[in-house]
Amino acid sequence: MGASQQQPSLPERWEVYYEGHVQGVGFRYTTRRIAAQFAVTGYVKNLPDGRVLLVMEGVPEEMDRLLQAIQQVMGRYIVRMSRKTGPATGEFRGFEIRF
Repeated sequence: MGASQQQPSLPERWEVYYEGHVQGVGFRYTTRRIAAQFAVTGYVKNLPDGRVLLVMEGVPEEMDRLLQAIQQVMGRYIVRMSRKTGPATGEFRGFEIRF
């Protein structure tokens, strides 16, 4: 094995909070459509305070690519994004919208 080979990343759980004009603009449905193109599981949900919560599990590189895709498509509605990172739980089987 060459020294340049990297170990595969371990799955993580990311909780991403989006703030801005992110409700009433198709944010959850767009996020679900984009997430289907990536190897992630989890859900997206509106919060009572006007934010949107994205909870996902996967390898960090894949989740980062998903966040970049969301930013590219929905960035005009996003004012702020924050993220909490933790260990993956394996509880999700797919990606869905929660209500």
